[in-house]
Amino acid sequence: MTTRPHKIVRDPLWETIRLDATAVRIIDTPEFQRLRYIRQLGFTHLVYPGATHTRFDHALGVYHLTVTALARLRELGSAPPEAWEGEELVPYAALLHDIGHYAFSHALEELETDSVPARHEDVAERFFQSSGLRDALAPLGLTAPDRIHELISGTSEIPLRGLVSGSLDLDKMEYLRRDARFCGVPYGEVDTSRLLEGLQILRDPDTDRFEVGVHEKAIAALESLMFAKYQMFRNVYWHHAVRAATALYKRIVEDALRDGLVTPDELVGPTDEELLYQIGRRAFEDDGEVAERIAMRWLPALRRRKLPKRALELTGADLAGRQVEDWAVGDSPWKRAVEDDLASELGLEPGEVVIDFPAKPAMFQLDLLVERRDGMVQRLDMEGLEGLLDLPRVAQELYSTARVLRVFTFERREVSADSVLERITRPAGSV
Repeated sequence: MTTRPHKIVRDPLWETIRLDATAVRIIDTPEFQRLRYIRQLGFTHLVYPGATHTRFDHALGVYHLTVTALARLRELGSAPPEAWEGEELVPYAALLHDIGHYAFSHALEELETDSVPARHEDVAERFFQSSGLRDALAPLGLTAPDRIHELISGTSEIPLRGLVSGSLDLDKMEYLRRDARFCGVPYGEVDTSRLLEGLQILRDPDTDRFEVGVHEKAIAALESLMFAKYQMFRNVYWHHAVRAATALYKRIVEDALRDGLVTPDELVGPTDEELLYQIGRRAFEDDGEVAERIAMRWLPALRRRKLPKRALELTGADLAGRQVEDWAVGDSPWKRAVEDDLASELGLEPGEVVIDFPAKPAMFQLDLLVERRDGMVQRLDMEGLEGLLDLPRVAQELYSTARVLRVFTFERREVSADSVLERITRPAGSV
């Protein structure tokens, strides 16, 4: 096998990204090139026109940060050889961490598990079975594809796994900075350089195992990452028009699956436009009512940005004292029944009312080691460390503030809060 030389990529965020020969082989595979055609932020470009960046450029950025972090940790020279076991796989796990993404990124993962094969981290395993990726990874050893997939899915025991999956994974630092840049908003600023400088390889005092942590001096930078995430979810990822477009797209795919226009397995592999084209072509050729709605109403509306309208919007304060039922958070048959009942009352077609209450329980996920100034190593989790990082104490309040329960209707209607709350909520604390 001929080894290709390294390449240099110019990037608007990190300027110069150097790719080694193995990274070049990976990038040249059809499986990785597919990421050029999957938008990083799904339908966010319908609100923020600059948000057309892709999973491809994001993956290059995560690879760059990972190589930088490993070089920084090597410079410290304080970790024993066993802490570096599997180091050679970590940059390529970073590069491949999004290889399994569905069209339009995360949207389809909100559907019921019966509708989609699995989370994108788990779907990645299918791509690792391809001859292209296996050949690209061959110089790393026969077990490299499986071990890299373990790093991506969060099941690896490699000490450096935290750089790929966990509270400190470099994916978060990269996407917050990149998403903010391309959306043209100031919310995603993270003190990335300070966080990278603060990385340490630490021994867990409870298990005696090594893992990636931070020095106490980098805690303020870690806090900046958490606030950036909160602001980006509140102002960008969960913007009402972004959620409206996502709701319409999910309804198109959901009904296409229910009507047999596509199968769950066919959701794995297509790019953004390939999936919409496939559904549209099959819906146009079918003579059923669902297919007609998709082909003649819903798909044209999505392409022309004729998005569902807000018929109701309830903030955390509006929901005080009420608990939204678990089945009403995702896309369940029970919620669909309530939505279609509302649609009938409002004179709309089945499927043309959507209740949307986005969830991200791990928004403020914290589980990492911190080296204190006196050399003591402590675990920082959602309980916080008094006097060092107290943000977890207000995490639930911030999370509640970011979430908004909305009812979207495909034609403009008004919906009373009581008619929704009595159907999908119960008094807080009741069983």
